[in-house]
Amino acid sequence: MQHDPFAAAFSKIMNAEKVAKTEVLIKPISKLLKKTLDMLKQYNYIKGYEEIQDGKGGILKVGLTGKINKCFAIKPRFPIELEDYEKFEKRYLIAKDFGFLIVSTSKGLMTNKEAKEKGLGGKLIAYVY
Repeated sequence: MQHDPFAAAFSKIMNAEKVAKTEVLIKPISKLLKKTLDMLKQYNYIKGYEEIQDGKGGILKVGLTGKINKCFAIKPRFPIELEDYEKFEKRYLIAKDFGFLIVSTSKGLMTNKEAKEKGLGGKLIAYVY
């Protein structure tokens, strides 16, 4: 039994990137994981994903591009306010404007840049660069 399937999925993606695989299978599936993968696809970190129904909750087949240096789920999921973004960017990202934090806000998932522009806080979910 997995305690955090989202963190396990990010670990699988990271490990597959390290050994230069072109795709990885992720199980189990969640809406949060799919929305996060949509965001990674939007910023060209992955090629895309395909959902395969296996009768047991489904599997995601994720196509990798080799552009991810590091991607991890943030545990615990820190609450973040508008003035705290810079502090967490310094903690998790290696350089300014290199990669992004994924934030769950009242308006849905978005990057730290989008959340700052809209003036929203939320909870930190993951980071990618």
